[in-house]
Amino acid sequence: MLDKIVNTLNGIVWNPALVVLLIGAGLYFSFRTRFVQVRRFSTMLKLLFRGNADRRNGISSFEAFCLALSGRVGTGNIVGVATAIAFGGPGAVFWMWVVAFFGASTAFVESTLAQLYRFPHRSGYRGGPFAFIEKGLGQKWLGILFAWITIIGCGLFLTTVQSNGVSSAMANAFPVPKLWTGLALALILGLVIFGGVRRIAVVASVITPFMALGYILLAIIVICFHIQEVPSAFASIFTNAFGINSVGSGLLGSTIAMGVKRGIFSNEAGQGTGAIVSAAADVPHPATQGLVQAFSVYVDTLLVCTATALMILVTGKYGAHDPELGNNYVNYTQSAVDTVFNGFGSAFISIAMIFFTFTTIMAYYFYAESGIIYLMREKQYKSETVAIRCFQVAMLGAVVFGSIKEADLIWQLGDIGVGLMAWVTVLSILILCPKAISALKQYEAKK
Repeated sequence: MLDKIVNTLNGIVWNPALVVLLIGAGLYFSFRTRFVQVRRFSTMLKLLFRGNADRRNGISSFEAFCLALSGRVGTGNIVGVATAIAFGGPGAVFWMWVVAFFGASTAFVESTLAQLYRFPHRSGYRGGPFAFIEKGLGQKWLGILFAWITIIGCGLFLTTVQSNGVSSAMANAFPVPKLWTGLALALILGLVIFGGVRRIAVVASVITPFMALGYILLAIIVICFHIQEVPSAFASIFTNAFGINSVGSGLLGSTIAMGVKRGIFSNEAGQGTGAIVSAAADVPHPATQGLVQAFSVYVDTLLVCTATALMILVTGKYGAHDPELGNNYVNYTQSAVDTVFNGFGSAFISIAMIFFTFTTIMAYYFYAESGIIYLMREKQYKSETVAIRCFQVAMLGAVVFGSIKEADLIWQLGDIGVGLMAWVTVLSILILCPKAISALKQYEAKK
C-alpha cells in the first residue's frame, strides 16, 4: 500500500512538465547571464580560494563551496548514476551533462539571490529560497511551505536515501547487518551536528575535497585498464541519448527523464539547497558566491558523475549486461572496480560511500536546520533550540530507518523531496531573475 502511494506521488511530482521546466530554466538563465558559466570560468577558480570570511558573520566562500559540494557529491554520484543507466540506458548520462551545463547558470542565479535576501542569525547569516520567496516575492506563506518541504525533504526523505546507499554497500563488502551500519552512522553524525554550523563547515572543508579527488583518481585507473572500451562507451551515451539503439528500458522519454531526475538529484541545481549554503557565506559581493556555486555543479556532475558512468559503461556493469545485480544499484559500481582490483572494489566503494554519505547528510542537516531557523526566527531562543533538538533526533532516526528499507521505496521518497523543492525554487527564481542579473552586471562593471 505504501509503495503504491509513494509511486503515485512520485509520478505527480515528476511529470514531464518538471523536466521541461528544469532544462528550460537553465537555457533561459544561460542566455540572460550571457553564459556566465563559461565566460567566468577562470574567475570561479580564483574566487574559490580567496579568503574573505569574517568568522563572526559567516563561513568562508571555500567552506560554503565544500558544504554545498558535500551535499551534491554523495549517493547520487555512485548509486544515482547507476540507477540512471539501469532505467534510462547510457543516454541518460548525456542528459545529466546537459542538466549540469545549463544548471550551472541556475545555480548562479539562486545562490546570488540567496546572498541578496539573507537574514542575520546568532549562528551567522542564514537564508535560501524561503527567504527570497518571502522578501522578494512577498509570499510569506510560500516561504513557510518551502521551509517545511526542506525540513521534510532534505532532513528526512533524502537522508534515508543516503543511509540506504551506505548500508547496502557495507552489506555487499562486509558481513555487516544494515541495522548496525545505520546505528553507527547515526552515532557519528550526531557528534557533528550537535556541534553546530562551525563544526559542520570545518568537517566538510576537510573531508570533501579529499574524498572527491580520491574517487576520481580510482575511476581514472579503472577506465585506463579498459581504455579500448572508452570510444564505444561515449558512442553509446550519445546514440542512446536521442533514442538511437536504445538499451534495455532506455527509450527516449525514459532516458531524458532519468537523466534529468538523477542529474538534479546529484548536482541540486534549481533545488534550492545550494542557495541555502550560499546565504551563509561571508563574501564581498553577492555574485561572487553565485559563481563559486556554479563551479560546484561542474565538479559534481562533469567530474564525479562522469567518472562513475564511465567505470560502469567500459566494464559493462549495468542492468542490461549484468541482470544478476538486480536492484542492488551500488553493486554496479563495486563490480566495475573489481574488474581491475579483484576483491577490492566492494571494500573501496563501501568506504567511499561512508565518507560521501556522511558529508552529504551533514549538508542535508544544515539545509533543514536553516529551514527551522527561518520558521522560528521570531520565536524565543529556547523555542528554537527545542525545535532543533527534536529535529536532530528525528533525523538520526531517519538515518537508521533508511539503512534497513528497500532501495526502490527509498529512492522514490527522495525523488519526491527533490521534485517538490525544484518546482518551488525554479518558478521563484524565474520571477526574481532580474535581481540576480543586476547583481552580475554590477559585479562585472567593477572588474
